[in-house]
Amino acid sequence: MATKIRLQRFGKKGKPFYHVVVADSRAPRDGKFIERLGSYNPNTNPATIELNFDKALDWLTKGAQPTDTARAILSYKGVLYKKHLLGGVQKGAFDETTAENRFQDWLKGKEDKIEGKKDTLSKSKEEIKKAALAAEAKKKEDRAAAIAAKNAPVEEPASEEAPEAASEGEETTSAE
Repeated sequence: MATKIRLQRFGKKGKPFYHVVVADSRAPRDGKFIERLGSYNPNTNPATIELNFDKALDWLTKGAQPTDTARAILSYKGVLYKKHLLGGVQKGAFDETTAENRFQDWLKGKEDKIEGKKDTLSKSKEEIKKAALAAEAKKKEDRAAAIAAKNAPVEEPASEEAPEAASEGEETTSAE
């Protein structure tokens, strides 16, 4: 029986959610499966992946073939790298403690990278919020200035011109 590690789709239209499962390669996508290994939620940023590491590694060593997306998920979580290191131990390239040290170093680097991405995303969200607030404050000030200009008492320039016209009229009559 050929087994595959693949995704089983759940969720509603436009909001997918996946279970990572081991299934017979002949079974339908959302059909019968052998074992559930974890879940994958691409709707969050960064995507949320929960995976039973030991079960996934066990199925890979038994010969289960991951699909392309499942392979990317397993690689992201380090299952494929751990399998690669265990292959090196079996061949005698290095001992098990060296393999474990290499894997722990890789895990630490991966966690730092993920934290950096989360920090960058939160900072960019804050910057977008600050820019939106500044734009809103500027718009509010412009509106207030426009309303103040509209509601300001209008000076009557005609009343100033009228006495001048009257004085001019008097001068013309006295000259006659």
